[in-house]
Amino acid sequence: MLDSTLQYLQDTRIATAIREGATRFPWIECVHVLALTLVIGSISIVDLRLLGLRYRDRSVLETTAEALPITWSAFALAVLTGGLMFSSNALAYAHNSFFQAKIALIAFAGLNMLGYHLVLGRGAASWHTAALTPLRARLVGGVSLALWIAVAACGRWIGFTINGPT
Repeated sequence: MLDSTLQYLQDTRIATAIREGATRFPWIECVHVLALTLVIGSISIVDLRLLGLRYRDRSVLETTAEALPITWSAFALAVLTGGLMFSSNALAYAHNSFFQAKIALIAFAGLNMLGYHLVLGRGAASWHTAALTPLRARLVGGVSLALWIAVAACGRWIGFTINGPT
């Protein structure tokens, strides 16, 4: 059932155009990589602040408020371009272990972020210095940073373990 749905997606006109066009896939991939760079970069700013390694002269709330609009905009673009690339070769991507790991890591990063914003982040108004940032918030920042580095690594390995848009 899943494979037939993936095959249907792969056979759509847009997926075929991406797969068969000489430059569509590379352009979409370039935009995807740039969007993911903005996602990871903006998240890293917050994570490094939580860890107390950078931006110690700014509050966590101020840092987060400035970074999140960039993060969400770039994430939306990364999802769109990633979906377009996926559609061009859906069966191969869905069965690629690095793609599966990338999606799982993104889900874990999302859960980590959700836990921070729903539970830990409520006290962020009092974290004016790195010394005041609680250990559990520092751990969330470290886990986030590690997860997003792993997402990028898996994304790179997809390109080395799949036969491109065929």
